[in-house]
Amino acid sequence: MNERAVVLKGLAQGIRPLEQSIDWFESLADAAQFEVLRDLAGFCIQARALIEDGPESIRRSGIRPTHTPAVLITRGHLTEQLTKIINLPQGERIKAFRLLVALLGVADERRRARFCAHGCGHAWHHLGTGAGTETATA
Repeated sequence: MNERAVVLKGLAQGIRPLEQSIDWFESLADAAQFEVLRDLAGFCIQARALIEDGPESIRRSGIRPTHTPAVLITRGHLTEQLTKIINLPQGERIKAFRLLVALLGVADERRRARFCAHGCGHAWHHLGTGAGTETATA
């Protein structure tokens, strides 16, 4: 698993503090910010995020339900909405980042409870222990 994936999945699991990571995200060049949002959207799809995860993700993210990323995430056809979110203008990127981290957290919690409750080989589920992150793929 690459370093960015470790950071993003650690954020979603609450292992890394979101506020410090926002500073990290803001320090990235525009192209790198887009790549981070694209990676987060991909991880959300892999974690089987659902449109029903939208309200809880909005709550956890701390953004208002009226902010553009929040409105989009609740509109249905999640893959299409994620594409719109990652392509929002620069002024919406921090909100999008916060929301996608929260969405990944919600989806991953459900997936972990459903499929990994008795243990698993997903390296990102063992970030707190440091086990296996060097050989896993995102």
